[in-house]
Amino acid sequence: MRVYLAAQHDIVRSGLFSLLEAEPDIEVVGQSALAAVALPAILDLRPDVAVLDARLPDGNGLDLCRSVRTADPSIRGLILAGRRDDDAIASAMLAGAAGYLLEQVNASSLVNGIRLVASGHSVVDWSVPASVVEHVTLHKRSFQVIADLTPQQRKILFLIADGLTNREIARRLFLAEKTVKNHVTALLSRLGVSHRTQAAMIAATWARSEAAASQSVPD
Repeated sequence: MRVYLAAQHDIVRSGLFSLLEAEPDIEVVGQSALAAVALPAILDLRPDVAVLDARLPDGNGLDLCRSVRTADPSIRGLILAGRRDDDAIASAMLAGAAGYLLEQVNASSLVNGIRLVASGHSVVDWSVPASVVEHVTLHKRSFQVIADLTPQQRKILFLIADGLTNREIARRLFLAEKTVKNHVTALLSRLGVSHRTQAAMIAATWARSEAAASQSVPD
C-alpha cells in the first residue's frame, strides 16, 4: 500500500512517516509541506492514498484533493483536519475525498482508516453527525443524475435554477409548455426532491463543483 503525505508541519509529517513506515504493508512514497509541490509529486508517484492536511501554507487539502481526483480518480484522498467543521467535511466529500479524520485520532484508527480508504471504502470521523453524511450522499447521488442527463434536460434544469417558469422555459427552448412540465416532473423525481427550489440549489452546487474542478486541473 503506497501512501503520500502532505502536511504543513514537519513534526506532523515526521510522526505520520514513522507511524506508517512501521507497518509492514504500508510504504510512504513521498511527502511535502506545500500543495504546489504535492500535486505534481502525487500525480507522478500515483500512490494508493494521499493523506492531505486540511490546511497547507499555500492552499488546502480540499482543493488539492479535488485537483488530484480530477487528474487521476484512481488515487484516493484522506483529509486530516485540526477540528471538526461540518461544512468543510461536506466540501471534502464533494471534492472526492474518501476519508475525513481529525488529527486527534489515535494511531491505530488512522492506520486502519488509511487501509479502508485504500481498499475502496469511505471513512469519516465518528464525531461527524449522520445528517452531514446523509446530506453529502444525497448531493453526490444528485450530481451523478445531473451528469447522466441529456443536453435538453440539463438546459431545463439550469433554466429552473435561473428562476424561469415552465412557460418561460418553453418559450426559450421552443417547446410546448406541457412538454416542459413533463420534463420538470421527471427531473424532480430523478433528483429525489419535491420542489423546484431544491432542484435549483442542487444545480447551483453542481455548477460550482464543476467550475472548481475545471480550475484545479493541472496544466
